[in-house]
Amino acid sequence: MSSNTGTVRALPQSKEALLKSYNTRLKEDVRSMLENFEEIMKLARGEGDSQISKITQCEQDTYEMQVRAANIVRAGESLMKLVSDIKQYLILNDFHSVNEAITNNSQLFRSKQMECDKKLMKLRDEMAMDLYDLEEEYYTSIFK
Repeated sequence: MSSNTGTVRALPQSKEALLKSYNTRLKEDVRSMLENFEEIMKLARGEGDSQISKITQCEQDTYEMQVRAANIVRAGESLMKLVSDIKQYLILNDFHSVNEAITNNSQLFRSKQMECDKKLMKLRDEMAMDLYDLEEEYYTSIFK
């Protein structure tokens, strides 16, 4: 019995850890995007005197902007992967919603089945009455 309670406790802790890791990834990626964007804006202002030539400084700033832009793109891709992971987690682990959907579909199909059964029974009864009338007409007919 104690092993069952250990297993039950392990599941929420792993879920909690997973949610914390998602939150951490989100904060890190957003922070990375913000920091890189701020640094690009500082470089775009062109403030700061340096001891290297203006052309060399321009090339260095251009290269740094490209690296920082690539970091922003990487953080954006990481955020899209995070969203995908969260969706996958929700789809695979949201048993309550899945069970509710299955129950709703099952009830819907049962009601459709009952409706079809009623229609078929009505059709059978009508055909039986028509067949009875036709048989009666046939057996009482003088043209046999």
